[in-house]
Order: sequence, then structure tokens, then C-alpha cells
Amino acid sequence: MTQERLWQVLDPSWADPRILSALLCGSAAAIVLLKRLGHRRIQQKMEEARRARDLALEQMEKAARRFKRENPGTQTAHILSLPMVELAEKLKEGSLSPESVLYSYMGKALEVTQEVNCVIDFIHGCEDQLQKVKKQKEKGLLYGIPISIKDHINCKGHVSSGGLVKLLGQVKEEDSVIVRVLKSQGAIPFVKTNIPQTMINYDCSNLIFGQTLNPLNHQKTPGGSSGGEGALIAGGGSILGIGSDVAGSIRLPSSFCGLCGLKPTGNRISKLGVVSPITGMYSVTGTLGPMARDVDSLALCMKALLCDEMFRLDPTLPPIPFDDEVYTSSKPLRIGYYEGDGYFQPSPSMKRAIQETRKLLQEAGHTVSFYACGYQELLSFCSSQNLDKSFPISFFTAHQTKPSLPVKMQLSVSQTKVISLMFLA
Repeated sequence: MTQERLWQVLDPSWADPRILSALLCGSAAAIVLLKRLGHRRIQQKMEEARRARDLALEQMEKAARRFKRENPGTQTAHILSLPMVELAEKLKEGSLSPESVLYSYMGKALEVTQEVNCVIDFIHGCEDQLQKVKKQKEKGLLYGIPISIKDHINCKGHVSSGGLVKLLGQVKEEDSVIVRVLKSQGAIPFVKTNIPQTMINYDCSNLIFGQTLNPLNHQKTPGGSSGGEGALIAGGGSILGIGSDVAGSIRLPSSFCGLCGLKPTGNRISKLGVVSPITGMYSVTGTLGPMARDVDSLALCMKALLCDEMFRLDPTLPPIPFDDEVYTSSKPLRIGYYEGDGYFQPSPSMKRAIQETRKLLQEAGHTVSFYACGYQELLSFCSSQNLDKSFPISFFTAHQTKPSLPVKMQLSVSQTKVISLMFLA
């Protein structure tokens, strides 16, 4: 039937089988040629991106060597060993210079990325930012602190690839809001870090920049999608990083690499100027957040971010500053928990983690009560309160190297019911 219709449509002179065969062969050859050309263009773009990364790292190495040559007495090992809160204090009081800190971390970041392949770009404007920071009349909370930035967060003059060839070559004309706020607080963003393709992955690998390894064990993954951040911080090449999290992209690398990480409440931190492979997704709220070696570093970063400058640059955010009184309070808390919502059931390991967390909280003097609530009831309540409907009540645990450390929490309650809990250990 199809052949008969084809003969009716085609010109009679085309009825010759040789002409039809030639036409079909020519079309097939054209399709193959176009595919090969497309594949070649993709390969060229990836090779250009790798060359750009290598060139950036060479520039970074030259800058670090130059400083080391001109300042042979710099106590690099001492600088790298300081906790971030103590480092920030020393920078503010002037016992350490921003230059010595920045170039010490530059050198260490180069060593780490040679081992685990976590840095994909050197933010060359960091040296200009260094000079601007030194001229600031008021020293911000993050004065002189070098910061690493996840690949998809825009930095002026750099590409945010998202691990995708499609986004290569698109140089950003301005910083994202979060980078602008960090700079206003005196921070110095100096490198961008690797991510998995599309970021929807718990590993950290893409076809452009390759696989990132876990610095604690090169046979393991650092987790994802903020795996480059996790690897760099765990390796000692950064003291504070900015990652992003939808379904574990900060929390998993923090766990895998022995770090602390925080996924803040949705829409708490501005996402303006952040590249996302998935647009229009509101069922699960993604957010930016800090990653560091200890909880106090996370708190200092959040305190710096939740400022008037952030709320001015992004008026859609609720202008609620960091509540230091709640954070530092030793008053016992009333905490609700649950193991299952009647719809999604946790694995045995998750149940065990919840019970271990409950025990630690009770031992710390807090009141912990089982909270039974149906999934639909929870969704309805969150909808009425304009809360995140995907994670209405969630435990967030960070790696704890010393169980005796004090427990610090951020709690949200409504009337007599506990609505959400973020637990930092």
C-alpha cells in the first residue's frame, strides 16, 4: 500500500529503482556525515574546555610560585591548619595578611587537584578582589577568606558548564548574587570545582573534565553533585565552599568526605545567576549552601550571607537575618521526629541513623518525641503554610568526628507541632 502511494506521488521518471537507490543512499550518507560533523564539533568544544582549564591552572600555579618566591617566610602549613573562625579573626586583627592566606590555599588547591581532579577553573579576578578587599573601609565577616565555588554558580568572566557541552563557551558577564554578597563580605572566590553531568547524580564525573576522586580514598567517589567542593575541602585545598542541594548534593559529599554541609531552607539563599539543567521544577526546592570542616564555619558563612546586601539584590527572599541568639543558646529544645510518613518508607540503615540521632539528642538534654503524621496531612499543612512540600520534616546530619561536641540545631515550630528540624552534629 505504501509503495503504491509513493509511486503515485513521485514523478514517473523516478520509478527507476536505480534512481531511488541512489537517492536513499545519498540521504543516508548525508545523515551519517552530519552526525560525524556534530560529533567532531562536540569533541572540539570539550578539548577547548580542557585546554582552557589547563591554562587557568598554569596561571594559578605561576601566581602561587611568584608569591612563594617573594615571601619565603610565609607559614603555609600553619595557615592551612587554622579553623575558619580562628583564621577570620587573625585576618581581621592583622596578624595574617589576606595575600598569605589566598596564595597558601592556591598552592594547596593545585596539589589536591593534581591528585583527585576537582578544580576546573581558576577565578583570575581573585587577585583584583584581593586588592579591593584590602581597601574596604569596613572588614566584612569573611574578610580575606578564600572560597571555592561550584561550577554552575556564575562568576564574571567564566563559564558555568553544568557538566554539559551545550553550555561551554558561554562566558558570564556578571557574578551571581551569592558571589556578589560573598565579595561584599570580604571573601575571595578563587576556584570553580567539578560536578557530574547535569548535576543529577551522586557521583562526580562528566565527559568534559572527567572523574573526581575522593581524597580520603582514591578508589571511592567524593559524592555528588557538589563532589568537587567536597574533594577540595577534604583535601585541604579550600576552607569554605559553596555548593547546591536538591536531593543530597551538599549532604552526600559532606558525608562521603568527612565534612560538614548545610542545605538551608528553600528560598533562603538567592539562586539568581545560577545555571540549572532543570527549569520549572517546584516539587523539590533546590538551594545553595556552605560546605566546610566544622559547624561553626557554616554558621559564620550563613551569618555573612543573610545580610542586607543579599536581600537588596534579591527582593524575593524573606529579609530574615541569621539568628545568632538561637544558634548560641544552650536552652534545651523540643524536637519531633518520625521514621516513615506512611508513603515513603526508609531503609533499615536510615531508621538506624534516626534512632542514633534521637539518642544523641536525648543525651544532650533535649526532649525528643515521636511525631506521627500522615503524608497527605503533612502535604496539606505545608501547602497552607507555604512550606517546602517535598521535605516537610527532615533530619539533616553532618559528619561528626567527636561525639562529645555540643549539638547545635535550627528548629522551626508551628503552634504545638514541630514542623522541621535541621540537626548539625
